[in-house]
Amino acid sequence: MPGFEHLPIPATVHLNGPAEGIPRVVDTARGLTRAAEQLAAATGPVAIDTERASGFRYGQRAFLVQLRREGAGTILIDPEAVGSLAVVNEALRGVEWVLHAATQDMPCLAELDMHPDRLFDTELGGRLLGLRKVGLASMTEELLGFTLSKEHSAVDWSQRPLPADWLNYAALDVEVLVQLRWATEERLAQAGKLEWAFEEFEHIRAAAPAPPRQDPWRRTHGMGNVRGRRKLTALRNLWQAREALARHKDLAPTRLLPDSAIVAAANAMPRTVPQLMATPGFHGRLASREAPRWLAAVQDARLTEEPVPATVPSDALPTVKGWETKRPEAAARLKALKPAVAELAEELGLPPENLLTPEHLRRFCWQPPRSTSDDAVAQRLRELGARSWQVERVAPVIGSAWRALRARRRADRAPDTVD
Repeated sequence: MPGFEHLPIPATVHLNGPAEGIPRVVDTARGLTRAAEQLAAATGPVAIDTERASGFRYGQRAFLVQLRREGAGTILIDPEAVGSLAVVNEALRGVEWVLHAATQDMPCLAELDMHPDRLFDTELGGRLLGLRKVGLASMTEELLGFTLSKEHSAVDWSQRPLPADWLNYAALDVEVLVQLRWATEERLAQAGKLEWAFEEFEHIRAAAPAPPRQDPWRRTHGMGNVRGRRKLTALRNLWQAREALARHKDLAPTRLLPDSAIVAAANAMPRTVPQLMATPGFHGRLASREAPRWLAAVQDARLTEEPVPATVPSDALPTVKGWETKRPEAAARLKALKPAVAELAEELGLPPENLLTPEHLRRFCWQPPRSTSDDAVAQRLRELGARSWQVERVAPVIGSAWRALRARRRADRAPDTVD
């Protein structure tokens, strides 16, 4: 057509909304049953995503679950209204789930009685491909040519009713996720990494839930500035009091008190409400109304006969910067082996942490096998949890670098000789 030959062709197409429009949110038991029937009658993989209210509500539960499957379209479910999604899980038996960054969504889906039989993680696939950006919007743009808006990713999804533009955003997160899955698989196959990916996906799917943290209060930001067992006890008491109140009010704990306020109060050990309210971080009506609660936590720490110990036994490794003094031979191993793993990762075109979990490498260096043979190295890596594809590629490189390190150390210890 005359006049159109010089118009620029856009490199990407922006998706403004779902192809079938924004679906009505399922918020009744009858609607949930109907959604499950639609999903069961549909075909192919199912795209799944969740929206949480991190930073607003207590915990990491899902406040919206989005699903899309060929023949069923997009389904949005309000789990706060319907509770367990076991009926949906049953409808998806044997169906592959497609998620982006599955480890973020699977815990809250498990709380809703949803557990995949098969899994494809597009974000992890992007990492194995060595893509520079692996966010959903970035991968969708690079592999499919579609752009997605991400302006509502950090909003309070516990709000009801949910605004239409938020629902539009949520529906778009699964609109082309299955298409992205096929494009990612094609790239992985071309790169010879598809079997690696399937092994990683199954590892994630079958992984046991993370055990509860021991003394989670010890992860309070700034805790290193608190000295003395009494003050540490006050820190613990304040953290536990905040946690209990946050659970009761269904609020993110830091919306009640920031970690910095807990640290400041533990160091100040106030005796009166005015002293407490003069402590940095204790301001506003909520802090004033709950002042007796916080003050009681400090008072209990002052009076307890058994203040908490400064440290507790743990199987966690010491920080790497302390290895030189605690176990210098382990520090030497890490210094030699880490670059060797990084070099191999670069050759394979993927991040070092995806070639071998950093914790596995550190534990290997801290407590290695007696032998430097490739077989012994491989066995130790398997014990630590490395996957078969990782062991097959990394064990020879680690074994070679470790043997070279030992040879250098023997040479350094050899007496000087005179020709």
